[in-house]
Amino acid sequence: MKNLVLYIHGKGGNAGEGEYYKKFFPDADIYGFDYKANTPWDAKSEFFEKVSELSKQYSSITLIAGSIGAYFSLVSGIEKFISKAYFISPIVNMERLILDMIGWAGTTEAELEEKKIIPVDFGDDLSWEYLQYVRNNKIHWNVPTKILYGSLDNLQSLETIQQFAKESGAGVTAMEGGEHWFHTDEQMKFLDEWMTGL
Repeated sequence: MKNLVLYIHGKGGNAGEGEYYKKFFPDADIYGFDYKANTPWDAKSEFFEKVSELSKQYSSITLIAGSIGAYFSLVSGIEKFISKAYFISPIVNMERLILDMIGWAGTTEAELEEKKIIPVDFGDDLSWEYLQYVRNNKIHWNVPTKILYGSLDNLQSLETIQQFAKESGAGVTAMEGGEHWFHTDEQMKFLDEWMTGL
């Protein structure tokens, strides 16, 4: 049986981006997961079902996931199917991000509890249900994992990433001047070297 590289994109990304990673895994199949989930509870069932199905067809699965795609992977219970993982600008502490967003929106947790939903102009609406789910469903991740982080990432601090790495045993590489979205020539060169272990 062949090996599979499973690519899970972030917000605004697409499954086709997975083809970029073919050059690092010439002998493996690449599968870009075109998921529909917008919440961790939807991702849990959708991701688990898909990865469980794929695991029957391959001898090993390597996961490459970015941003919210990494978070959905972390909370969906798929770790038993994954032999190793590469996370690019992952969201590893959603509670911290939501609390930061509450601050950016100039509101409070108490107001969110009262209103349940608070629209914001810089991303998805703030949701009390989402925050409670995140708090009640902690991450347990025990897969050999490498994390690529950009020093200019505005969604998760380096401290947050390092705390997750400490708890999960992941390795962290930080690019000075890297952004949450790795896309410039310089950033992609750095990503390529990180992928190949240079």
